[in-house]
Amino acid sequence: MNLHEYQGKEILASFGVRIQRGLVAYNAKEAVDAAKQLTQETGTGWHVIKAQVHAGGRGKGGGVKLAKNLREVEDIAGSIIGMNLVTPQTSAEGKKVHKVLIAEDVYYPGDSETSEFYMSVLLNRANGRNMIMYSTEGGMDIEEVAEKTPHLIFTEEIDPSTGLLPFQARKIAFNLGLSGTAFKEMTKFVSSLYTAYTESDASLFEINPVLKTSDDKIMAVDAKVSIDDNALYRRKQYAEMRDLLEENPIEVEARAVGLNYVDLDGNVGCMVNGAGLAMATMDLIKMAGGEPANFLDVGGTADAKRVEEAFRIILKDPAVKCILINIFGGIVRCDRVAQGVVDAYKNMGDAIKVPIIVRLQGTNAELAKEIIDNSGLAVHSAVQFQEAADKVEEVLA
Repeated sequence: MNLHEYQGKEILASFGVRIQRGLVAYNAKEAVDAAKQLTQETGTGWHVIKAQVHAGGRGKGGGVKLAKNLREVEDIAGSIIGMNLVTPQTSAEGKKVHKVLIAEDVYYPGDSETSEFYMSVLLNRANGRNMIMYSTEGGMDIEEVAEKTPHLIFTEEIDPSTGLLPFQARKIAFNLGLSGTAFKEMTKFVSSLYTAYTESDASLFEINPVLKTSDDKIMAVDAKVSIDDNALYRRKQYAEMRDLLEENPIEVEARAVGLNYVDLDGNVGCMVNGAGLAMATMDLIKMAGGEPANFLDVGGTADAKRVEEAFRIILKDPAVKCILINIFGGIVRCDRVAQGVVDAYKNMGDAIKVPIIVRLQGTNAELAKEIIDNSGLAVHSAVQFQEAADKVEEVLA
């Protein structure tokens, strides 16, 4: 579950991480009120207006701007709220901005130059350990840094039996070229950031940039945070932060009825039980000359009601030209799935206007094929993987 910047900063602050402070506004008037309140609380004279959408690169799309007075706060907030923000991480249509963060200006003059760093905490799936990735090249796309100057990216892996050790936090501060007060501040920042990551059951904390201010404070100026969906049952306070407006509406609807669905850009709808079989099915579709339109796992139960719900979800995508149902009958019997497909098809009437291919393998697979073949419906049955692939290729031709 992805969070907005302001939500990620709330979590960071709760674990003692210094953040660039700010207030959320949903319209231009609220933005001005937030700016006034922020000035009273922090003394900031200028304000940074930041679009709150689930996408990086907001500044490149015009979603992050500096306001030097309240009139500019009102004008900039008014222009950003309601816009479709296009960034390198959005589609061509962009994402509609519903709110902005009014943040304090932290690039104030002082005794030393400001510096920007990159830092993230995530899981290294190769060895099952958490990892802190960091660089002196903050404020830039980390992919670009990795491509052009990979020697400027450092990693620190954490042993799960000990957690982050003090010497590792000091090593990170040293590699970032810090000394004195800034060095001490960075070690504290790193330790608190890692605690926030583990205690919130996050899958990612990305801070870009981490700022060293002109008076040697270390703070998070941005925050990209993802919480592990599987841990939300014990993190109810974070589950309430979910912003459904930022998520694919079809995926939201599928989740509400208990279906595991991911929207893709292809032309063949998939209905499968089990994630591994779903991945293999998408490979099958590619080999047959098609492109998967979705990942949809109906789980261990595939009765008529569940199959009908899955059909309706898949058919919401106008790009779907056919549907491939690929079920392995281990826990669930194939004949029950076949009857579920037939019943769902009849219940939906004329709503299904694309060819359907059903490949059932496992318990009672032959009986299931008979049910499909004798249904009188425009449903193609298959038993073997290759047979299903051939039928996909045939209906797409």
